[in-house]
Amino acid sequence: MIGSLIAVAMLLTLLVAGVPMVAALLAAVAFNFVFGGQWAIMVPQTMVSGVSQFTLIALPLFVLSGVIMNAGGISGRLFDFAKSLVGWMRGGLAQVNVLTSMFFGGMIGSSTADLAGSGSILIPAMKREGYPPEVAAAISASSSGVGPLIPPSSPMILYSAVTGTSLGALFLAGLIPGLLLGLAFMVCIGFIAVRRGWKRHGDFSAAEILRAGWRASLAFGTPVIIVGGLVLGVFTPSEGGAFAVVYAALLSTLVYRTLTLRGLYRAVAAALQMTGELLIIVSLSFALGASLSSAQAPQALAGVLEMLAIDDSPYLQLLALMALAIIAGMFLDPLIPVLAPVILPTLLLYDIDLIHFGVLMVMAVVIGQLTPPLAIALIITSGIARVDQMRIFRANLPFFFLIIGFTLLLMATPQLATWLPSVADR
Repeated sequence: MIGSLIAVAMLLTLLVAGVPMVAALLAAVAFNFVFGGQWAIMVPQTMVSGVSQFTLIALPLFVLSGVIMNAGGISGRLFDFAKSLVGWMRGGLAQVNVLTSMFFGGMIGSSTADLAGSGSILIPAMKREGYPPEVAAAISASSSGVGPLIPPSSPMILYSAVTGTSLGALFLAGLIPGLLLGLAFMVCIGFIAVRRGWKRHGDFSAAEILRAGWRASLAFGTPVIIVGGLVLGVFTPSEGGAFAVVYAALLSTLVYRTLTLRGLYRAVAAALQMTGELLIIVSLSFALGASLSSAQAPQALAGVLEMLAIDDSPYLQLLALMALAIIAGMFLDPLIPVLAPVILPTLLLYDIDLIHFGVLMVMAVVIGQLTPPLAIALIITSGIARVDQMRIFRANLPFFFLIIGFTLLLMATPQLATWLPSVADR
């Protein structure tokens, strides 16, 4: 048990010191296996068995479809449509920022991909409209957190692979919370816009909505067909991922003609690199989880949570687990493949709904990406806006507290996450 604590402390120390995630995980896994007297051959065996999960087939497929959409200029069409819908409101471009993230992130399922695509368009545009750079970056960083909730979702694919939870159910579970969180952002921006006197971006025009909607209509084919296919049981998430790749490639190369064969090759190469790096981290995370489990770390964690959860309250147990996930998310990216194998036995012990907790884990990922010291979302937007990360963090506090409040609401009302999967399962 002491070796497990040292291994976890080593992992966090190396990450804070700036050591790459792969190297830090490898060091922690190797130390824990050697210190615990376990056979070293278990490391590669556990790594291979971990990434052999059938559910993980969906991960490279959705990553590839997202990269192709990004390279094919789909974000520009979605931006124009979002601008026609909400640009006429107070704080028009800020509202457009949120709606674009809902559109674009919902197709890619990755907040970092959303930031790379829509953020590079919206942050400069907001700066030209007079928004402070840190405010433009803060809104982009927070709104990008909506994407991983709306299917398809890369974090949920990882969670499904680790816990064995139905990926289709997880995709559907995130849809209502994702839409509600995006709506909450837009309401919050509306109040701030009135108080700070943010401008409208153009006038309302039904003709412009129809024109921009027509240009972007085919881009919505991916999420509509994927969600519809899951609800109707037409195909599995992995089959949906294959469809998304083919659809994105045909749309970008033959219909819009914004992506050449050379550009498609580069997109495939970029997706291979991203997937390879992520799967190495996932495989090492499975090995770390296996070594911690053999050292009885989950049982020790359950004992600590029992002391924190007064009167065996399910809500307090859930709150303690979420506090652990949020703190871990401040240091780990990706969070889910590292933490989920460790706490899965505790979730089963407390009989916590794995679908509900999967959505909560995604919220922990979103919070971690906005919280120093790691704060990957702040790092990306800082580079685009060319402003210090701590200035962005301070400007982001209203949206950060909104996310925390929404997470607490989601914890108290699991039906927000579990209702749609239960309907589709009937």
